[in-house]
Amino acid sequence: MKNPPLFLLICLASPSFAQVYTPPADGGAPPPAIPADNSPAPQRQTPASPLGQEIPMLDPSAETITVGGVAIPLGDNRVLKARFEKYLNQPPETDEDAAEYRKNVAEILGAISPFRSGGPDLYTGFKLLPAAASYPGDANLCMSLAESIYMAMLAKNNSNSLRTLNKSIEDEKQAIIRQADWDARNDRDKSLGDTTAAGGGGTGGGNTNNQGQGGNNRPRSGGPGQNNTNNQPATAPGAGTNSLKYQETLRRIGEIEALKKTNILQTEAQTIQTKAQYQVTMVQWFVQRRYEHVLMAARFYNQIWKDGDQTLRINKNSDVSKLFSSSLGISPTVASLDSLSNEAIREVAKYIEAFDLLLSRDELHSASQRLMEAYALGEYLAPVATLPLEKKRRVAEYVRDLHELYGTLQARDYVKGKELADRLKTLAKDFPSSKVDSAIAAYTLASDLAIEEAKSHLIARNSDKAAEKIRDATEIWPTNPKLQEFRDLVNNSGGLVVARNDFDRLLSEGNYREIAKRQYEFAPAIQGDATREDAFKQIMENLREIEESIGKATEFSRMGQNYGAWEQLAEIRERFPDDPKLGRELELLAPKVADFTLALDKARQFESRTPKQTGSALTWYLKARGIHPPSAQADKGIQRILDDLLPGQ
Repeated sequence: MKNPPLFLLICLASPSFAQVYTPPADGGAPPPAIPADNSPAPQRQTPASPLGQEIPMLDPSAETITVGGVAIPLGDNRVLKARFEKYLNQPPETDEDAAEYRKNVAEILGAISPFRSGGPDLYTGFKLLPAAASYPGDANLCMSLAESIYMAMLAKNNSNSLRTLNKSIEDEKQAIIRQADWDARNDRDKSLGDTTAAGGGGTGGGNTNNQGQGGNNRPRSGGPGQNNTNNQPATAPGAGTNSLKYQETLRRIGEIEALKKTNILQTEAQTIQTKAQYQVTMVQWFVQRRYEHVLMAARFYNQIWKDGDQTLRINKNSDVSKLFSSSLGISPTVASLDSLSNEAIREVAKYIEAFDLLLSRDELHSASQRLMEAYALGEYLAPVATLPLEKKRRVAEYVRDLHELYGTLQARDYVKGKELADRLKTLAKDFPSSKVDSAIAAYTLASDLAIEEAKSHLIARNSDKAAEKIRDATEIWPTNPKLQEFRDLVNNSGGLVVARNDFDRLLSEGNYREIAKRQYEFAPAIQGDATREDAFKQIMENLREIEESIGKATEFSRMGQNYGAWEQLAEIRERFPDDPKLGRELELLAPKVADFTLALDKARQFESRTPKQTGSALTWYLKARGIHPPSAQADKGIQRILDDLLPGQ
């Protein structure tokens, strides 16, 4: 099979459970035909906000928050906002386990504090780390800290052993040097110390001819009968500094010096490497806004290494280094992380104090922003984690209505927007309603004026200009009640009849994309016809759902999650198998997910056989889930197989 992805897509699309438009059971509307939309897909354009996207959303425009002059990155604002909304609906962490955890953290910080009576106690603080790590909210970070401390102590003990070894070999070297100095001064050849006669032997004092020397001995000095004694120094080979023993001693001293330098370099490299590994953990926790863990790690650091070296060994071109260098113009240190963590903890407490004050005065808009800032800076700190649920629920309701207001204004539903704006004014004394009220008033007036102009053109039998004006009015305010008045005027006019006929023709052809493209033309033409309005509404809602799924799939693909994108589209494809744009998107994804779709297809083939081959089907479903672990289709298939194998379990 040359093109298995396309075949799999066709197989998955075969059970047609729904279409973009499903006609009513009584057959009141023309029956939809097989889609034959050959027109180019319309470009989806995000409608411009009537307020220029200036509605105050609980979403900071910047992706950093500044503490002590250092801009801490917050990450993706969309993720942060989603986590904040989840936080607003979570109960506070005020149970016994949470209280015990914070007590343990406080005791650890107290045990290793420099202000502790008797000085910091590293061992006591270390023993408390496993108890703190048992709390789920700690995410086992205290255990990671304990492991880092343990590895640092092992490295420190190894360094101490190397220093002890260096001392022992230094003692050996000094002993060798002392022995070598003694030998150099006192080692002599014994034969060179004898007295020899220069002119003759015995006591006769005469010259003696030594035949062994050729018989030509001459007196060296003095007269006849004088004896000369020659005591030679120990400079002969084999003794003193010329001995092999002395040369071996020099070689051994050189070996000891080289070994010492190697051990010193190894000690320094091991210390630097251990510090760097420890500091990586500290920096990671600081970026993750785990400030209490940074404080604990910094205080343990000062007790493990007491050499005064606190410089963070991080790449100068890294983002963390740039946070400090660009903000403060200095290199980051352990002390700076400790100071900034303390400052962040204080800032979070101040944010919560301001939030409580604003909430007590019913200034919900500012209170929600302060709480958002507190959460973004210190979501794991006690003032944020222990905030009562009733206070958070007030903010959650306000934020929900605020987001809904923003959505209604983007959808140009000004009636609903007016209701929400009035409700928000009663909830929050500081709600900035000026822009909202101005926008609603301006756009509703513009829509009404466009309808009036359309009526004038219609009376003057200028149907083209009337259609243009009514289109403008519908785009400005699609739910304007005055559109019904205009519909009554043009119900029998030629232009609307043509539009209604075009709508019926496109509906019978199944060309739903073209209906969506000309929605503003068809909306006034079919207004008042319940059957056509229901068909139009169903088409628009289904296409909106399809477009949302395509948008989500595009976002998954952008993040490299092609399997999740394909499954998102495959699920909606089962409901709307006749949409051409959806089919094109699946075809584009097919080559990227061929292994996953092949596994799903194999599993379904074995599952659908008679008799059912459950073992093979389960194997292929497990393989599909191995390729894409979050797969809902694989999980459903596995569950079906298990239900067959273990009924009633």
